[in-house]
Amino acid sequence: MPVADEPELRSVTCAHPGGLHRMAYWQWGEADNPSVVVCVHGLTRSGRDFDALARRLATRHRVVCPDIIGRGASERVAQPMLYQVPQYVSDCVTLVARLDVPSVAWVGTSMGGLIGMVLASLDGAPLSRLLLNDVGPVLSVAGLSRIRDYVGADPVFASFEEGEAAVRRLAADFGPLTDAQWRVLTRHTVVQRDGAWRLHYDPRIAEPFRAMPVEAPDLWPIYDRIACSTWIVRGARSDLLSDAVADEMTQRGPRAHRVDVAGVGHAPTFLPDDQIAIVEAFLDA
Repeated sequence: MPVADEPELRSVTCAHPGGLHRMAYWQWGEADNPSVVVCVHGLTRSGRDFDALARRLATRHRVVCPDIIGRGASERVAQPMLYQVPQYVSDCVTLVARLDVPSVAWVGTSMGGLIGMVLASLDGAPLSRLLLNDVGPVLSVAGLSRIRDYVGADPVFASFEEGEAAVRRLAADFGPLTDAQWRVLTRHTVVQRDGAWRLHYDPRIAEPFRAMPVEAPDLWPIYDRIACSTWIVRGARSDLLSDAVADEMTQRGPRAHRVDVAGVGHAPTFLPDDQIAIVEAFLDA
């Protein structure tokens, strides 16, 4: 069947200490297809980053792209310290339960990869395979410092075009993209809110991030527990995932299959055809 031009917006109610919140997700493909791919975005992004990838995959799979709480169409929470991986993992467990399938394939970019890595390490994890996009159990101080410098800003733009120019500057490490591809990455990132053009996320997501030590904790014990088939995709110019850490990921734990993307830093977008082909190969492996 032909794939719709736009995804279906759905939501699931999740629990946090003291209350409930709604997490939105974007669904592509047939709703009863048991082959499910969950694509999870980075720290300041949203599920609509995966539009090009999801549209391609939806001819064979049901593709589900959540907006993690505090981003996109999902609710914001009153306590910003909930904007951390343990809550995100809990929310995604609820999401997978809603999808009513035994297991899913997971494609996670940066933060989305950390969520997938923790989820995959749990006993009884509902992941059949895991793709970690430019993230691993050790993150470089240089990359974390760069992210810390901009996350949480709440700029106001005079126009959508001004916002797009800002996104291009902030996300220059995404690599060479066409004007149309930049528009895909901006149209759900720069939105009208409170009578102005603003970024689509709650700036308070920065509070727990900035409360972390400059040097992130070592997550090798979590990575080493992963049993499902795992791929690591690394931007060849990444300042967050070092070449040495990516290489070690191929030697221990799930012994990930490694793919490097030339000309890209943090992180590959899965917008160009050659990057989409990596995910297709991952699903077919």
